[in-house]
Amino acid sequence: MAEAEAAERRVLVAVDESEESMHALSWCLKNIISDKFSDTLLLLYVKPPRAVSTALDGTGTRCYTEAFLFSSDVMLAIEKYGNEVADCVMEKAKKLCSELADVKVETRIENGDARDVICQMADKLGADLLVMGSHGYGLIKRAFLGSVSNHCAQNAKCPVMIVKKPKSTSNSH
Repeated sequence: MAEAEAAERRVLVAVDESEESMHALSWCLKNIISDKFSDTLLLLYVKPPRAVSTALDGTGTRCYTEAFLFSSDVMLAIEKYGNEVADCVMEKAKKLCSELADVKVETRIENGDARDVICQMADKLGADLLVMGSHGYGLIKRAFLGSVSNHCAQNAKCPVMIVKKPKSTSNSH
């Protein structure tokens, strides 16, 4: 019985609209998911906080403040667009998974700061492994935007696999 339990794995893959995210999912499907295990693939998309502006406070900590500058019609349009993006990302991710025969695929769409939500959901969903892409931001962008993958690597309670997309070999910059 213990052998059967050990063979069940829950692999959480954080997906977004980036090529890096879909590369990480493809890599996971080729290198981690196996018919030797009873795998459950958990696809997670995190919608950013609704209509927020971000700024750094005096301590260098990122602050989120609700923006009340838009009419309700504009807010509804933004919300609708966010839902359409989430649905589109999930459809693309599910299509990548469609060739897997014996793997259970579950999808979750959550709201909030991706760094915190991904770590929370990895714990809540009992993930054995968290897989995510790296946007490959340089030092300056990472300092201002923060690194979701770095945050998760430091704070998730399960192992984290960060998959980097190979740089293009073409000389077009």
